[in-house]
Amino acid sequence: MIPKIVEYLDFLYPNPRCELNYQQDYELLLAVMMSAQTTDKRVNMVTSILFEKYPTLEDLSKAKIEDIIDIIRPIGTFQRKAMNIISISKALLENSEGKVPNDRKFLESLSGVGHKTANVVLSNLYDENCMAVDTHVTRVSKRLGLAKEKDDVLVIEQKLMKKFKGYSLSRLHHQLVLFGRYHCKSMSPLCENCALKSFCLDYQKRNKKKEK
Repeated sequence: MIPKIVEYLDFLYPNPRCELNYQQDYELLLAVMMSAQTTDKRVNMVTSILFEKYPTLEDLSKAKIEDIIDIIRPIGTFQRKAMNIISISKALLENSEGKVPNDRKFLESLSGVGHKTANVVLSNLYDENCMAVDTHVTRVSKRLGLAKEKDDVLVIEQKLMKKFKGYSLSRLHHQLVLFGRYHCKSMSPLCENCALKSFCLDYQKRNKKKEK
């Protein structure tokens, strides 16, 4: 089962990448932090404006929170995220010479940066073998029986790391995100032509209902 999943994901997404736009390491960190409870597309929309108006960390650290709120208002929880942007910018300047370090403990100490965000940043910037579990990875994992319905994100992460041991977890993370975003969607998943439907618990349940 695992080799077939990997083979199919490699077929669908041979060159998977993060869909958040960024030029600098700190831009990725801020974009991932802002992506909570919203879409990458919406984040890209606001960061294109934000990073043009504030082209350096110094500029962001000195920005007025009201101005940042005005720019990132289209994304969820924009007030808290605006505070996080300024706080993270200041912390990077004061503690790591303006660089995003390969240091999980430091990253998770930053405002608005949790375990999942750190995983995404470390895998993209430093190719660390991390498995970040978001809503897409969670949904796909449960549908394919890789995790149980009651499992939380940390349990799912541990299970995926164990089941896919020996594979590139950072690559697999991006593939699962893209698969969940464009194929195994929450509503109206594209099941009929999916090579994994024989493993899919959700597909099997829906077929049983149709038979009844």
